[in-house]
Amino acid sequence: MITVSNRIYVAPEYHAAFEARFANRPRKVDDRPGFLSNYILRPEQAGDPYVVLSLWESRAAFEAWRTAPGFKEGHKGGHTLPPEAFPRPNVLEIHEVIGGSEVDG
Repeated sequence: MITVSNRIYVAPEYHAAFEARFANRPRKVDDRPGFLSNYILRPEQAGDPYVVLSLWESRAAFEAWRTAPGFKEGHKGGHTLPPEAFPRPNVLEIHEVIGGSEVDG
């Protein structure tokens, strides 16, 4: 299993619009083979990035999504915000899960 973290820096005056974009996202990824879950994390400290965190069965499943037609369709919403909404480039991180724990139930 892998995690994909997209750290997105958003200017404070665009936080509400950015969050609305995810609330109304097309959900193209949700039925992709190998997709497990997706979380949108709001920063608690000013200046910290939002994090879009997704879990995938494998790197191959994630890469198949990145090349799928639905990927571009699913990301069109970001273009509705002006460039000044994003003061710094986003940072994509991919990690292989080698351990962890879950609470059942």
